[in-house]
Amino acid sequence: MLNKKDLKEVEELSNSSNIIGKGTILEGSLETYGNVRVEGKVIGNIKTKSKAAFGHSSQVEGNVLAQNAEIAGHISGTVEITEQLVLKPSAVIDGDIITNRLIVESGASFNGKCKMGVKSKEIRIGNKEEQPPLLKAQS
Repeated sequence: MLNKKDLKEVEELSNSSNIIGKGTILEGSLETYGNVRVEGKVIGNIKTKSKAAFGHSSQVEGNVLAQNAEIAGHISGTVEITEQLVLKPSAVIDGDIITNRLIVESGASFNGKCKMGVKSKEIRIGNKEEQPPLLKAQS
């Protein structure tokens, strides 16, 4: 059971924000308790216990695991969202989608399987064995 100090620390961690700016390339996996906003390119997996937002210029070559997500860019990999996923008109997903709730705006596209209504699973930060392997882009 968490005491007041632990609860405060978890709350502070979940209030943090992380931004991968336009023109930035990140090679490696990203894990955080806080929000993530991607405008650049990430070659690796992204995992957050909060919200992930992917702008128009974002490119992700890897898997995404988050509580909530809004996607306007391009993701090549599995997208697993425990609560709600919103695909904006410019979103392109090349991979499977697993989510509880899905909103697809006109113009968005995805190529893969979609599984909805999935019971929420706990997102564990720092647990390497839970994350599926990074998908390699085909040349």
